[in-house]
Order: sequence, then C-alpha cells, then structure tokens
Amino acid sequence: MKLRNVLAQLLLIQLLSIPAYVGAQNNRELKLNLNESGSHYLKATFTTQLWARANESNPGTKVFGYTQDQTFDIGLRRVRAQFFGMVNDKVFVYSQVGINNFNAMSARKPGIFFHDVMAEYQFTPKVFQAGMGLTAWTGFSRFSSPAVASILGYDAPLYQQTTNDVNDQFLRKLSMYGKGKLGKLDYRVVVSTPMAIQNVATSVVKPINTNSDFSYKPAKIQTSAYFMYQFLDQESNLTPYMAGTYLGKKKVFNIGAGYQLQPKAMWHYSDTSSAKKSIEEDMLNYNVDVFYDAPVGTKGAAISAYVAFTHLGFGKNYLRNSAVMNPADAASTSSLGGGGNGIPLYGTGNVLYAQLGYLLPFNSDQANKPRIQPYVMVLHGNYDRLKSACDVYDIGLNYFISGHSSKLTLNLQNRPVYDLTGHNSGRRNALILQFQVAI
Repeated sequence: MKLRNVLAQLLLIQLLSIPAYVGAQNNRELKLNLNESGSHYLKATFTTQLWARANESNPGTKVFGYTQDQTFDIGLRRVRAQFFGMVNDKVFVYSQVGINNFNAMSARKPGIFFHDVMAEYQFTPKVFQAGMGLTAWTGFSRFSSPAVASILGYDAPLYQQTTNDVNDQFLRKLSMYGKGKLGKLDYRVVVSTPMAIQNVATSVVKPINTNSDFSYKPAKIQTSAYFMYQFLDQESNLTPYMAGTYLGKKKVFNIGAGYQLQPKAMWHYSDTSSAKKSIEEDMLNYNVDVFYDAPVGTKGAAISAYVAFTHLGFGKNYLRNSAVMNPADAASTSSLGGGGNGIPLYGTGNVLYAQLGYLLPFNSDQANKPRIQPYVMVLHGNYDRLKSACDVYDIGLNYFISGHSSKLTLNLQNRPVYDLTGHNSGRRNALILQFQVAI
C-alpha cells in the first residue's frame, strides 16, 4: 500500500481526537483544583500512538500456518490515560491506565489495565520523597522509564527495560522508592518485589537448560538506583518518566549512572551430562549515559543527543527477543530472533546505544507552523550467545503539527537476523509511520 494511503487512513482515524486537540492548542489542562490556590489538584492526560507498518519478515515467518515474507499492519502501539495530583501539601498520587500493542494478531477486546498505581509522601519539596505501589520508579538508566509522549524517535530504546514483562508489568514493578534532588544531583533508589515469571508465556521463560534463563524459584528482592548530575537546567522528577527531547525549550546536560541487581535471579545447567548440576547466578545490570538537549542559534533550532554504555548480566548465554506488536507468529524454526519482526535485543553482554536529533530552524513568519526534526538511532550489542554484533539502525523524521501534542513520525529500521546457531544470516527492514496525539 502506498504511503499516502497510509497517511490518509491515519488522518481519518485521528479525526476523533480533534475536539481534545483544539483544547490542547489553547493551552487548556484537564485539571481540577482542590483548593483556591490550585496547589492541591487532580490532573488527567491522554496519549495515543497509532502505527502503520510495512515489515520484511524474519526467515521462517508464518501467520496462522501460512508463510509470510512481508506483512503490513495497522495498530495501537500505546493508548494511555494518566490521573495524578497533590491531594494535600504532602501527598502525591499517580495512576495510569491503558493498553499496548494491539493489532490484527491480537486477541480482540483487550482489557484496559493499570500500568501505574502509586502514592508518595513528600518529606521535603526537593530533597527527599518516598512512595510505593505499582510504579515505573526504577533504576539503572535514563530510559528505563521513558516519557513516551516525548521520545525522540518512533519508540524508546527498549533494551533498557531489561525485564520488560518477564518479572514486571511493561517495566512497572511493585516497589518502594526514595527520590529527590541534592543540589544538582538527581537520585532515585528502589526496592522491588519481582512478579512471578510463572505468569508469563512459556515461550518467554524456558525451563532450566544449559543457557541461562530466569529461575522458577521464588524471586529474591530486586534493588536498583539511578544517579544523574544535572549541569544546566533542572528536569522535573515529579513522575519517574524522563523526556527524550524538549524541542529547544530547555538547556539540559546530564551525566547519569545506575545499576539493577536481583540475587540468584537466573539459573542454568552446568552441562548436558547425566551428572549435570544447576547453577544460580545474579542478574546484575549497570549503565552510564549522557543526555544533551538544547536550543541552537536564535531561530528555534535545537539539538538532542543521548549516548549510553550498558552492561547486561543475565548469566551464561542468556538471550531474549524483542518483537514489538509482532505482525506475525512469534515462533520460527529457522530464525533465532523468531518470526515477524523479532530481534535478539536482551542478552548477556555489552550494549552501546546513541541517538541524535536536530530540530530545523524556522523563519520569523513560520513560528507557529509545523516543525521538522530528522533523527538517527544506533544500537550496537555484543551478546555472548551471538557470533557477531547485533547492530540495529533507525533513521527517521518527526513532523510536529503542534509540538509533542500532535506529531507524525516516519521511521525506517534496518535490523539483523540470525540463524539458530547465532550466526548473522542477513538483514531486514521495517517502515513505520506513527501518528501521536497527546493531551
């Protein structure tokens, strides 16, 4: 199907959001003041991300038993509603509901579920706050908790959500946390109870074998932390979610570092002999990253850059696929990445990730017109189980109709595929068009 037809379909769908979008254009908020000053309040937001995608399938891909070399699908990547606010001078509450990854392959009538439900006590306005609940407050890296409405590209660097839907709920965990700011040092420390892996699909967590996987034993407490020194403008830490780009509205330069540890989270057999022994290993991940986002010149241009080095420690030869809103059956008999669009993205080893975007300047008579931002994203993963590096390339263009509140993103991804022995057997492409509306 031609790209212009895809755009027409998405525009028709999005007409349903016009009344809310007009409100956003007028800087209105969905806010209920609980006192006269407005310091006690409740707010609501809504975000939807619609995808149209053409994908070159991994080898061996089938859809309900029929071989599919290519697929085209339209789906709901994310639909989210947030409800949050200060109920008094000290207590902040936050919740988020929605769905993820709904396309033609999904079970119909998906249930909306809670992503977040948490309450926080603010001991001081800046230095220390503590809370608990089902929450995205977590450590390890900047985009372990991405603010999805302001991500630079079509999606966040998902490899930083290291246990996504394995022993958490789309990165959210049942946790207690402390966070705050000590001068220019922003910090978060977290204690979590991992969710039972027995409640996820068996294709995600395999029975014990010679390659490491998550243990079936009762999980031990997980701890994590992330520390970020903010040299220039200060970023808000009211919620855990971190922006991907400010479009020149802030001047931010941060250096961050963090870790994630769960003792004896992983296990594997020592060998394949009859005398084989089970070996338990800790899950230990750590990360250092740099984020820079600032205006350039006097005509509205802006640069956004992020670089991260990550060590993923899941034990011997651990490897897990990422297949976002898979347009085909996940199983494949000839590809290590599985069917559809799967990529072996999580594994024991080291990852270098970078993204760069540039918001083009405007003339004085274009100040209120749509803006354009080209970007690139590169992931280089050296995973122990693969015989060659996992290099994923994305190049794209954001077309901001009205900032992040209404934008189109066109992204071309080039990804590797691997045979069952871990050798690279070629590359595949995917073209993704995203329409986002955020209120």
